[in-house]
Amino acid sequence: MEYKTIEDLGDLSGKVVMLRADLNVPMNDQFKVTNTARIDRTVPTIKLLQQKGAKVVVISHFGRPEGKGDMKNSLCHIVPDLQKALGCKVVFVDDCIGQKVQDAVCNMKTDEVLLLENLRFYDEEKKGDEAFAKELVKVADFYVSDAFSTAHRAHASMVAAAKQIPSAMGLLMLQEVEALTKGLNSPARPLMAIVGGSKVSTKLDLLNNLVKKVDKLVISGGMAHTFLKAKGFDGINETNSLVQPDMIDTAIEIMKTAQGADCEILLPIDLVWAAEFAANAEHKTVDLDHIPEGGHLLDVGNQTVDLVNKKMQSCQTLVWNGPLGAFELKPFDAATNAVAMEAAKLTKAGRLTTVAGGGDTVSALESAGVINDFTYISTAGGAFLEWMEGKELPGVAVLKK
Repeated sequence: MEYKTIEDLGDLSGKVVMLRADLNVPMNDQFKVTNTARIDRTVPTIKLLQQKGAKVVVISHFGRPEGKGDMKNSLCHIVPDLQKALGCKVVFVDDCIGQKVQDAVCNMKTDEVLLLENLRFYDEEKKGDEAFAKELVKVADFYVSDAFSTAHRAHASMVAAAKQIPSAMGLLMLQEVEALTKGLNSPARPLMAIVGGSKVSTKLDLLNNLVKKVDKLVISGGMAHTFLKAKGFDGINETNSLVQPDMIDTAIEIMKTAQGADCEILLPIDLVWAAEFAANAEHKTVDLDHIPEGGHLLDVGNQTVDLVNKKMQSCQTLVWNGPLGAFELKPFDAATNAVAMEAAKLTKAGRLTTVAGGGDTVSALESAGVINDFTYISTAGGAFLEWMEGKELPGVAVLKK
């Protein structure tokens, strides 16, 4: 194993373990958590540490408080859901450093978990401040990180804290790293990647890395319009699509690189045109040479779906980031749903390893009803994307043996 795990920490009986979790969960105006996935997925690590006799102190960021404390961004709202998920008492401390924390740790009972206040109430957290990190871990014997979704940030609680005391990866962090390594760094081949999204400019690093790593690259969503324009389809323009004229030369370069790397790029061969950008708008499927004036291009057509699914059937690994169309508007979720269902079917048949991540992707797979059928769904957004871009994540690198 390349990374330090909880097993490497030795005897934890009676020891204080500081666990960096990601409890940045969605919440409504009444301060009620609307999706507990991130809480649920860090529970196994907390329970393992408790089984080993450790006193667990949980730290996390929440929202965007910009270095100031406020009730809207307080982690106190998470306590009921964390308590329910763990089945034990969670004691909340309204600070993450200082005397209050030291006193609470001293008074901890073995069957309790301590939750400290939002790390981002301090500017020093985002600055990666070493003195802040030292103050943070002062109460702990060991540090464990379970926050892969923040691993692309060199924040104090992610990097500097891990250097102060013996540290290791939690179960969720380990799961994420192993799944992404298997999906992209050492996959069973052929390897296909599906990349959707609105603009080429936002996923430039990703596309440049993937064309050198994957065997088949599906480019869809709004970014595909720029590639199609680069191939000479003049019916695509700035009024009916998300084409970026200033990125056409870049798209041509990416296609050339792919050719040299023996990577097959799959672009839409038909598109769904709609009279307006709205759910259930008047729409029709058009081929690339007969795109109507005006309106909007909101999805790919059945021929494209059939092409992608047929190519997928010959692959052994799929990595997915981004929907194929405007999935949030029905019926322009049709292509995303159809490809997702084919991927799920192949996964259940044991023919395909499927790894997906990113907020829109997870929402799209949930809408398609296949969220539980993929091999692995990453809880991370930015970190998942940066891993796919081939970048080393500071919060992962610091936990190498």
